[in-house]
Amino acid sequence: MALRQALRLSLLATLMATTAVCAEPEKLAAVPADAPTTAPSSLDPAAPPEIMAAPPNGAPPSALAAAIRQALSALPTAQTDRDQELQAAVAAFYAARADAPLWTASNDATAKAEALTAEIARAADYGLDPADFALPRPQEASDDTARAAAETAYTLAALKYADHARGARIMKPAVDLSSYLDRAPQLLDPKAVLAELAASSDVATTLRGFHPKHPQFELLRQRYVALRAADKSPRKSVKSLSPEAKRLLANMEQWRWMPSDLGLLYVWNNIPEYIQRVVDKGEIVNTERIVAGEIGKQTPIFSRPMRKIVFRPKWKVPESIKVREIWPSLLRGGGLLAQYGLEIETKDGKPVDPRTVNWAKEDIRNYEVIQPPGPKSVLGVVKFTFPNPHTVYMHDTQDKHLFAATQRTYSHGCMRVKNPLRLAELLLASDQGLDAAAIAGFVKSGPLDNEVALQRKIPVHVTYFTALASDDGKVTMFRDVYGHEKRIIQALEGRWTEIAKGRDHLAPVEPDMAAAVRPRPVAQRPQGQKPFDFLSAVFSGGF
Repeated sequence: MALRQALRLSLLATLMATTAVCAEPEKLAAVPADAPTTAPSSLDPAAPPEIMAAPPNGAPPSALAAAIRQALSALPTAQTDRDQELQAAVAAFYAARADAPLWTASNDATAKAEALTAEIARAADYGLDPADFALPRPQEASDDTARAAAETAYTLAALKYADHARGARIMKPAVDLSSYLDRAPQLLDPKAVLAELAASSDVATTLRGFHPKHPQFELLRQRYVALRAADKSPRKSVKSLSPEAKRLLANMEQWRWMPSDLGLLYVWNNIPEYIQRVVDKGEIVNTERIVAGEIGKQTPIFSRPMRKIVFRPKWKVPESIKVREIWPSLLRGGGLLAQYGLEIETKDGKPVDPRTVNWAKEDIRNYEVIQPPGPKSVLGVVKFTFPNPHTVYMHDTQDKHLFAATQRTYSHGCMRVKNPLRLAELLLASDQGLDAAAIAGFVKSGPLDNEVALQRKIPVHVTYFTALASDDGKVTMFRDVYGHEKRIIQALEGRWTEIAKGRDHLAPVEPDMAAAVRPRPVAQRPQGQKPFDFLSAVFSGGF
């Protein structure tokens, strides 16, 4: 209950913080009393660039300005799209200032540079590594050329800090860690970052404002800082951290990948916890158990808007099952189709008699295999669709007993919801004003495969947080069942070659003719075990 209350308060604060663009500063959610002051920031990955600081009054460029222009032109060639974007932002920033310095207005560093240096030295308090940011020493700026080099170094360090604050240490989680981690750093507009730093009278507070505003990030950060303080090792690198601190760091990094605005009404499925929450205006209005993908067929981690709720749905068999199970059965006579009420259609929905097709020559991927709605439907009475490249969704299930298990990894990737009709009631009441009686009518006597389109976008966030904090700072940990936490830690430690990425689950599934015609071994069933059930096995991870 304490965790539930904490998450409710945290989500309310997230809602208030992420709608700050239209809110007065004093209405922003408060953070715990012992948290460092963080100024609200208008920066957002999708926000337009802020207006740049005006250049000096038509004065001719100074020797320092000329040196800065030369230093900028001598920057190394950008190796990535992001590097190119950052360098373009820096060039535009200084061009708008007539190359006037921001950090080095005299032989010594300005107050802004000193504040920048001091705050970067405290980067570890936010889970970053101060060693990642190359800063000049004041005594190195002995002439205009050296001062110009220092100027560009300060600027690039500030931009890199902003990038790391939003997850840029792992730029492509789906490529570098696992294809199931469909996330990306929520990078800020570098032009807006520089404009805000230029206009700021408190650079340290501005830098802290670049970190995620999600209250869970701050609560986990505070626990992380406490663990670091208790660590007496002289060099507190990621590798030297305690196991708990590393886990917190991995979860903080995932918050850097989350959308800054989670939505007014949204569905949150946290896979390691096997829990779904419905959040409406910051209030958790429903909590329910879910079943997730098995270890070899994981539920992907991503965010997408829900589009439809389908009552009495038909099941469209996924490509992998068509190729690996249905097609071999068709080559042997198609017994599975008759046994489980499966039908074959063309891509445009026309029925096909499987007996008229030479399956030794035809590609099963050119057809659809469906199970019509009915009492034995593997999808139950309702499913929730949010289009995504992983072709997963949420749905009802006949196998209610699976919700009693502690580790609920049984599906082929889709998420089964214990009480899906309650979820439908909450979403459609908010979206269209429908009541429970209307939902019951859809289920009892409504049209088959009845798609109810949502009038507004309702985000669905599928997350992989193995650590959640209550409002009193207590952290609850969950098992790293898919290994994503381990991969993130390895990446943060620089152990990229050790990361076991696993298969690319989005890679095309190719038919294997030799395997299809090869007789299958008959497995011995332990005494007392129920007979093998194909559809149950499909959605329980049997294949």
